[in-house]
Amino acid sequence: MGKLRAAQYACSLLGHALQRHGASPELQKQIRQLEGHLSLGRKLLRLGNSTDALESAKRAVHLSDVVLRFCITVSHLNRALYFACDNVLWAGKSGLAPRVDQEKWAQRSFRYYLFSLIMNLSRDAYEIRLLMEQETSAYSRRMKVSGVGVSGGVETVGPGGPGTPGGSLPQLALKFRLRILLLARVLRGHPPLLLDVLRNACDLFIPLDKLGLWRCGPGIVGLCGLISSILSILTLICPWLRLKP
Repeated sequence: MGKLRAAQYACSLLGHALQRHGASPELQKQIRQLEGHLSLGRKLLRLGNSTDALESAKRAVHLSDVVLRFCITVSHLNRALYFACDNVLWAGKSGLAPRVDQEKWAQRSFRYYLFSLIMNLSRDAYEIRLLMEQETSAYSRRMKVSGVGVSGGVETVGPGGPGTPGGSLPQLALKFRLRILLLARVLRGHPPLLLDVLRNACDLFIPLDKLGLWRCGPGIVGLCGLISSILSILTLICPWLRLKP
């Protein structure tokens, strides 16, 4: 499935590149047809995915963390609805249900897909926040043991302290820089979380473009879809890179 998805978005990216460089209309048509066949094949292989998503939602209900429980359960429920709409869309495109309004069902499926990705990114943000708080607490404990006073992980001594009228902006800039460095350290230390953030962020451009909320163009959509697919394949090859639960 991941390879088919990667091939489909590679065709989308290739078609955009051929169009920009003035390739022959016949070649562009062949690439579009190949992309369409790959898309239809993926929809066929996803016919049972709604049931799998519902089962995943049932398992997520039992998570002890209320935020993770909410985000993961709602994400799986939206994925189940997305796959259900996708199945109807496949029936229309394959000719089994020729009267299906394909545009309407495509819009529905992308709306559910977008909601699912928003929940995934919310879960990622929550996990990042927890890890950053753990890192800050561990740093504060180390500083206390070594006898160095800290306030929020930033020293507050010297002429640029918060009590100095001209030191507010530099202090905020320093705190912001430290937060960015802390974020980079957390993501570097947790590859599954980093990959999940990158994959969801890349996938987000697809429904945003299809729903007309943010027009990115076929080139950006193809590139983001290809990167996301490669990351998904990587988690299949290395299961330890998959974010759990």
